[in-house]
Amino acid sequence: MVPNPIVDEYFTDGCGRCPLAATPECKVHRWKDELKLMRELLLESGLQEERKWGVPCYTYKGKNVILLGAFKENCVISFLKGVLLKDPKNVLELPGENSQSTRFIRITSLKQLSKLVPTIKAYLQEAILVEKSGQKVELKKTEDYEVPSELSAILKKNASLRKAWEKLTPGRKRSYLLHVGSAKQEATRVSRVEKIIPGIMAGKGFGER
Repeated sequence: MVPNPIVDEYFTDGCGRCPLAATPECKVHRWKDELKLMRELLLESGLQEERKWGVPCYTYKGKNVILLGAFKENCVISFLKGVLLKDPKNVLELPGENSQSTRFIRITSLKQLSKLVPTIKAYLQEAILVEKSGQKVELKKTEDYEVPSELSAILKKNASLRKAWEKLTPGRKRSYLLHVGSAKQEATRVSRVEKIIPGIMAGKGFGER
């Protein structure tokens, strides 16, 4: 596939979502060689190169398959249906404990990446086959998540808050359920509930500004 000019800007200026964009401190510059090689592998795979959410996205017939990302300590190649891959080399990681679908390969050096090239090529072809086959990840629905008792209690007491909660999209509700429910201590859950009230009232999800 031919490189997409729209994506070129990412490799020079970054995703544009932080103040470091288009500066020498942008994280993409820490992994310039690694990202270049990953891009070459992805273009060779036959996937279409696009830019979504500010980062390179590789698609098959309009379906998102792969994302590239750069962070302070590493860069990653994310397989959006990675949970369906066999992973014989045991290199796929979860982005977070609540990730249901995405899995990524963490890259920390060009030397490490070079050794992984055959594995990445094989995983890319498997990811494309998964997309071609129409396989879907059975995602856990918002209503399947348990509502922490600390949140449930305040929703029962506060009618306006309950009304605002009911208006939230499933994704926004899920963000709060995961945030509150991930705390092990009751005191922490209570504290988190108190802090998320303004966001719920504003109709936003956890972490939204």
